[in-house]
Amino acid sequence: MHGKLFYGCATALVTPFRGGKVDFDALQALIDWQIEEGVDALVLLGTTGEPACVSEPERRAILECAAARIAGRVPLIAGAGSNDTRTAIRHCMEAQRIGADALLVVTPYYNRTSRTGLIAHYTAIADSVRLPIIMYNVPGRTGMNLPPEVVAELAKHPNLCAVKEASGSLSQLTDMAAVCGGGLALYSGNDDQVLPAMALGARGVISVAANLIPAAMHEMAAAWLRGDPDRCRELQLEYLPLLRMLFFEVNPIPVKAALSMMGRAENELRLPLVPLDEDRSGALLQMLMRFGLVR
Repeated sequence: MHGKLFYGCATALVTPFRGGKVDFDALQALIDWQIEEGVDALVLLGTTGEPACVSEPERRAILECAAARIAGRVPLIAGAGSNDTRTAIRHCMEAQRIGADALLVVTPYYNRTSRTGLIAHYTAIADSVRLPIIMYNVPGRTGMNLPPEVVAELAKHPNLCAVKEASGSLSQLTDMAAVCGGGLALYSGNDDQVLPAMALGARGVISVAANLIPAAMHEMAAAWLRGDPDRCRELQLEYLPLLRMLFFEVNPIPVKAALSMMGRAENELRLPLVPLDEDRSGALLQMLMRFGLVR
């Protein structure tokens, strides 16, 4: 299973909306552009895809659209987590049926659980499917941390193949890297930590910024993988102001505003998320102009 996971950059793709509905034309155009720009995989219905505000029929339609449009050109990774294990299993089984290549499964948010509960949760999900699963640690969203020692235990299951580490803590990243030997893949979940993550052995990044700069984020990871750490560091530092600005409000609020400024998707979110205010929109526009993403 471990060999099926990607190396490089996977884009955590937005879900474009128009008039309250999923904009499938924009979604297909984004998929084509991302692949043309060289990304190594696409994640649908991760955090950036607003899965909490997408209905079950919409979820199915989004994944079916993505699978058909990607058509095997890059791996399709489906966000399929939930705070209810039964729902997560249902999402994972449906994604497998539709043709996803791997699954991204977040820790159970809101109600949270114990370490024993985490092991039971992920094991039940992994037992239900054949696909490789990326365990997703994002405590700022979920209210709980995925401890490295729990990951080490879960890695004994053949389907639990990787970790997306998005705590933002270099200490946590280092501890996670220490247990990600023997084929367990590590991915940075933070765009501003690609360089340190790959220095610690990560295979790449699951990136929000790649929605806007797919070629640059691909090159950042690819440079390290081909043995050019100086180029990786150069790109990490060059784009750092943009990477930081994409999180000066809750994701995906800034990245959707930016895509709208670039003419690639409507600046439409679902409540409780709301568009950027005027001041921050102006600052973001200036940043995009600085990097030549709008004129």
